Amino acid sequence: MTKKARKGLTPKQQRFVDEYLVDLNATQAAIRAGYSEKTAKSQGQRLLTNVDVATAVSGAKDKRSDRLEITQDMVLREYWRIANSDLRQVAEWDAGSVKAKRSSELTDDAAAAISEISQTQHGTKIKLHNKTAALDAVAKHLGMFDGRGPDAGDTIINIDLVGVSDDDVPSDDDDDLCD
Repeated sequence: MTKKARKGLTPKQQRFVDEYLVDLNATQAAIRAGYSEKTAKSQGQRLLTNVDVATAVSGAKDKRSDRLEITQDMVLREYWRIANSDLRQVAEWDAGSVKAKRSSELTDDAAAAISEISQTQHGTKIKLHNKTAALDAVAKHLGMFDGRGPDAGDTIINIDLVGVSDDDVPSDDDDDLCD
C-alpha cells in the first residue's frame, strides 16, 4: 500500500495539490503530478472532488491568502476600480493630439487602471486594463450569470388584497390583464 502523505493524502495526491496551486489548472496539475496525459483531465476533476484533496487545496489556499494578507474584498475592490476606469483620468486629448497626465496627477484608482504606458514613434501609448473582464468578474461574484443573482429570472410579487373578494380579482382569462 502507498505510504500516506500528510492529511490522509498519498504522495501523488499531495503533489497534485501542490501543482494545482501553481495555476489552478487541474489537468496540467495532474500531468505535473505524474498522472497519465491521456487521463489527466478526468483525473484532475476526480481529484478535485476527493474530500481529502479538496480539503487540502482549500486549506492551502487559505494559508496562502493569510500569508499574503489577501482577501476576497481586496480582489473585488481592485476589479471594481478597473471596471470604473475612465480614460479621461489618465489622458487629455483634442482633435490633434493625446497627452498622458503626469503620474503625480493620477489618483490611485486611475493609476491602478493602467495596464501599459509607453512612448512610441507616434506618441504616447496608454492601455487600460480590460473593463469588460473586470465587470464580468464582479457580475460573476454577484451571481448575475448563474441564475442566483438579484435580477435572475422573473420577479414574482405576492400581494395580499385585504377586503377584496375573489370575484373582484380578474382571472388569467380576462383580456384586460397585462403580461
